Amino acid sequence: KNIKVISIIVNMQELESRIKNIKIQVDASVIDALRQMDRVNRKLLLVFNNDLFVNVLSIGDIQRGILKKFPLSVKIKEVLRDKTKIAKEAESFDSIKKVMEKNRIECMPVVDDLGNLVNVYFWEDVFGKAKKRIHSALGIPVIIMAGGKGTRLKPLTNVIPKPLIPIEENTIIEEIINRFVEVGCDNFYLSVNYKAEMIKYFFEQIADKNYSIDYFQETQPLGTAGSLFLIKNKINTTFFVSNCDIIINENYAEILRYHKENNNELTIVSALKHYPIPYGTIETAKDGILTDLVEKPELTFQINTGMYILEPHLLDEIPENIFFHITHLIENIIKRNGKVGVFPISEGSWIDIGNWSDYLKIMK
Repeated sequence: KNIKVISIIVNMQELESRIKNIKIQVDASVIDALRQMDRVNRKLLLVFNNDLFVNVLSIGDIQRGILKKFPLSVKIKEVLRDKTKIAKEAESFDSIKKVMEKNRIECMPVVDDLGNLVNVYFWEDVFGKAKKRIHSALGIPVIIMAGGKGTRLKPLTNVIPKPLIPIEENTIIEEIINRFVEVGCDNFYLSVNYKAEMIKYFFEQIADKNYSIDYFQETQPLGTAGSLFLIKNKINTTFFVSNCDIIINENYAEILRYHKENNNELTIVSALKHYPIPYGTIETAKDGILTDLVEKPELTFQINTGMYILEPHLLDEIPENIFFHITHLIENIIKRNGKVGVFPISEGSWIDIGNWSDYLKIMK
């Protein structure tokens, strides 16, 4: 009996050690959960009420809450799903493995008959890191806007174009392409202008690439969307557009699903950006009468990341050979009462490499 008790205690200690970074209390706020997800680089947390296991909180739960206009200060219990897949202690490992593989489950909690958490299986533990947790092959085209001069990254961009700036063993544009290839997108269109021949030559030297690239070239700078008129007869399906200086670590299938389910013409991927104010703020009414005093508040905005999903008919709305930003297109859609959606991601899921400070931060 003593040996059994010791074994249970050891197992509990091991479990606590494995999950301590992804535990969160049910009365924590959504913004607390987002920060913790970014800090531990995971898209889910295990929710507890003191020591009692409650549920799994995923980034998808939070995104659905934000889309329903829940404030980030709301407690996470307000955005939790009623039902999630949870294994029972009596289930075999093989059975749990099959369920995880079928449903592409990142984390499977195991509970006893009283609902106590007794084990947790993570995807990488069960299947290894080499096997990606891909839900489906999206198979839609991707346009990468790679024609800019990269002036914020001078003097490096005096020598090489911004898409070819290195990140460890790859270039920025390879990092972007690889994330799309992982979800079954293998048809790429590159809008090029500045040092276009260097970009083309670079990809010509990659003999074993598992994707195709078509180029369309501006004869003059046309803004973040102006060059799209050049391919309006080449794409007839929903497609992604991405700037060439951003990396989005998110489930692209979920972004596409949101776009389709809401019948959006255009979807903007936004990142939640937090700005703490290190002072107490004061609000006053007429005659300077104090109405509110808030100590060190924090402001949160949704930032345009530079990734979008578009419907193909929008290519007909791009003017020919005119400087035209994608924000102009968005404004035009709104003016004619079209539908533009916004899909939020956490601050840590967006990496902007367009200026020196952010680039050096990523390299570190």
